[in-house]
Amino acid sequence: QGHSHFPWEGREARYNIVIINMKVFGLLATFLAAGDAFTSPMGSTCTLRALKKVDNLGIARFAASSNNKGDDNLSEHQSLQMPEPFNPLPAATAALITFSSTAANAAGPDWGIFEGRTGSLLHPIMMFGMLALSVSTALLGFDWRRQRTIGDEISGLKKTLPDLAGASSVSEALTAAQSAETPDAALVSKLKAALPIESQIKELQQERKSLSEKGPRDQHFSQGALLAFIGTCFAIEGPLNTYARAGKLFPGPHLYAGAGLVCLWALAVACVPQMQKGSDVARTVHIGANLAGMGLFVWQVTSGIPILLKVWEFTKWP
Repeated sequence: QGHSHFPWEGREARYNIVIINMKVFGLLATFLAAGDAFTSPMGSTCTLRALKKVDNLGIARFAASSNNKGDDNLSEHQSLQMPEPFNPLPAATAALITFSSTAANAAGPDWGIFEGRTGSLLHPIMMFGMLALSVSTALLGFDWRRQRTIGDEISGLKKTLPDLAGASSVSEALTAAQSAETPDAALVSKLKAALPIESQIKELQQERKSLSEKGPRDQHFSQGALLAFIGTCFAIEGPLNTYARAGKLFPGPHLYAGAGLVCLWALAVACVPQMQKGSDVARTVHIGANLAGMGLFVWQVTSGIPILLKVWEFTKWP
């Protein structure tokens, strides 16, 4: 089964078949394009009368009569033309193409290090790295989304706080209410109930400050652009490496998942301009495309492990 996926032994025969086909078409094209090399046509103005005289009187008599009859007789037969010289160059070229032993024994191009184990392992190593980068980029994206939306959550909590009567915090307002000459029991109760809300608001504000210092927006954008570029390049490099080793591609889950992943990356990138304009639909499509892409990425990696083992078995360093 491994040899069916990596048919190096039939490689020379496959290339020989291609070379033979090329030589046949080359030979046919040479004959069609240079037909004058194998024929010696007579003039287009040759008359049947002249040919009949040549046939009846013979070449000698025809030549003598041509010399004795003067200009009139000469004009009658001057349409006969001498055969054109034989040109051996097209025929020699065709023979060289047809019978060249060097071309017939060619085993295909030598891809060097890209055909060996080093070039073959470059794709899976980069794909494992791209998967890790994809997870990191997704986490940064959710951090940026959290930083962007946390302000709305803080504003909603602040609306639930009671009137602080000019105090800067619930704790300060509670202290002032309790130290009044005639404390308002209802107000004191509300302020005490608002203490957990104030604590939650402070935690959210601290979280927003930490996220702002981390800068997830710029990191997410940079890593996403890098992921789309390098990931697309090595998604193309993988099939090219397979073709260099085996002479053909092998359609299957690994190839289909990789192609779908690149399409989802392109969709996610295409949503960025509308996201920057504040479109929630574009943000939803962007997140959905990336999550689906990560699922395909995991599928691609798992389906590529058996291929990796075969590559390790059937390739050599470098």
